[in-house]
Amino acid sequence: MRLKFILGGVAILAAIVFLIATSMNASAEYFLTVDEVQARQSEIVGRNLRISGAVIGDTISYEPDSLTLTFVIAHIPGGNREIEAQGGLALVLHEAVTDPTRTRLTVVYIGPKPDLLQDEAQAIVTGQLGDDGIFYADELLLKCPTRYEEALPEQALEN
Repeated sequence: MRLKFILGGVAILAAIVFLIATSMNASAEYFLTVDEVQARQSEIVGRNLRISGAVIGDTISYEPDSLTLTFVIAHIPGGNREIEAQGGLALVLHEAVTDPTRTRLTVVYIGPKPDLLQDEAQAIVTGQLGDDGIFYADELLLKCPTRYEEALPEQALEN
């Protein structure tokens, strides 16, 4: 009788561990740089990804009828310490956009065109990499440090 309870407990525990492991793997989202995406392209196709890069302004194309937004992002470092060591976000974004040797990735997003989508903005896109090498974004977040650069000292003085 005792053996049945032990075997039943082990079976329940194994089922719980299996469910936790599969649900974590299915909902996992990888945060990668453009370089990492290009290097691991074959193994990450179709997975949930979050990628950060610098928007190259002259590649922005928007079709208002279909709400299709297409643009290219260039590689920027993934860590804040690395970005600060290279002179700050504004400088890193500028260098990424002007350096033709940087790794680039085409992004397609369906939705309204954000006001902050401009040259040298930092784009953080969430979605999946397609078999065609294009990143299909479900979510688009933008950060444009140069837009707020001049307002910052006045705000700091007021506080």
